[in-house]
Amino acid sequence: MKLLILHNRYRFAGGEDRVVQEEKNLLEANGHEVILLEENNHRIANIWDTTVASGKAIYSFAAKKQVKAAISRFCPEIVHVHNFFPLFSPSVYDACHSARVPVVQTLHNYRLACPKAMPFREGKICEDCIDTLIPWSAIVHGCYRNSRLQSSVVAAMTTYHRLRGTWHERVDAYIVFTQFQKEKMAQAGLPADKIHIKPNFIFHSDYSDKYGKRGSYLLFVGRLSEEKGVSILIDAYIQNDLSIPLKIVGDGPLYQVLQEKALHTGYGKLIEFLGFQDRETVFELMYDADFLVFPSIWYEGFPLTIIEAFACGLPVLAPKLGSMAEIVENGVNGLHFQAGDSVSLAAKIKWAIDNPNDIICMGKNARHTYESKYTPETNYLQLMDIYQQVIK
Repeated sequence: MKLLILHNRYRFAGGEDRVVQEEKNLLEANGHEVILLEENNHRIANIWDTTVASGKAIYSFAAKKQVKAAISRFCPEIVHVHNFFPLFSPSVYDACHSARVPVVQTLHNYRLACPKAMPFREGKICEDCIDTLIPWSAIVHGCYRNSRLQSSVVAAMTTYHRLRGTWHERVDAYIVFTQFQKEKMAQAGLPADKIHIKPNFIFHSDYSDKYGKRGSYLLFVGRLSEEKGVSILIDAYIQNDLSIPLKIVGDGPLYQVLQEKALHTGYGKLIEFLGFQDRETVFELMYDADFLVFPSIWYEGFPLTIIEAFACGLPVLAPKLGSMAEIVENGVNGLHFQAGDSVSLAAKIKWAIDNPNDIICMGKNARHTYESKYTPETNYLQLMDIYQQVIK
């Protein structure tokens, strides 16, 4: 099968960029011919470029021409769009439609339901725009990059293409990661019968020689920003006198604030900030940890960190919220706690410390979850099933 993949890379590489590349590698490893056509937000260098890109975000004739030419040269059987925003724009769907090539769109975030792409504002979940025709609230609050002007452009894009019928008529299949995400996107007006559930995956070698050498510490891996809930995790330590060491891996805008908070409350030695670490180091830390704590306070899309933990046989403490409540099964491969509640989180941590045999069992179940749901082999079969349905 010949596939054309479209993706607008972010200025700072993240999990989405990695998923796109690994999915391309997976397809090529199974004998498919794949071309990846990319744009890159590094091109948006100044205010003028940002203004131009904002206008093109609604409809880019240049991107339409570019994709049409690529289709003409390559003759793909499917065009798989991962991210069209902002430099490709939804105009790429028209290029595919005119060439009579079916389109699959992976929804890595909530952009078509929320101009910010993350239904989270002022420290809490916000659904003001999910089922509205014109997302006025996002404009008023400047949700996208704290700019009312840029938020207006994104709102104009989603509204224009909803009225025009783009989301219904120009996309043959949407891919989401969980049932929760499917329900939210259907609530936002996307056709439910076109939404397919296919989670992400990771490449991971056998872990049998690593299992069992747990190191009596908790682990957090992720961006140190408000929505990730790391402050709540530190509060769980401070307010409930937890004594098990905590290793925090990652960087972000709250790094210094959180580190100072731990130091000033006497937890500087117990809570260790390791900063950014490469993937292999993260895996080694996961093999040695007792469990991963994932205290996010928004819905999340599909956190690769959780799947990496499962692959390492590491159970996960996650809030009973959004996709996380679906990926982590309470009492099976991890534990749930009340989202945003440091007392609830501390109680679960204490229970886990007091019940090591249960945690070992959950760790084995976590690895089984990875092997049954999140391997490349399983993901490839799911992806091909979607492709075949679209072609038929």
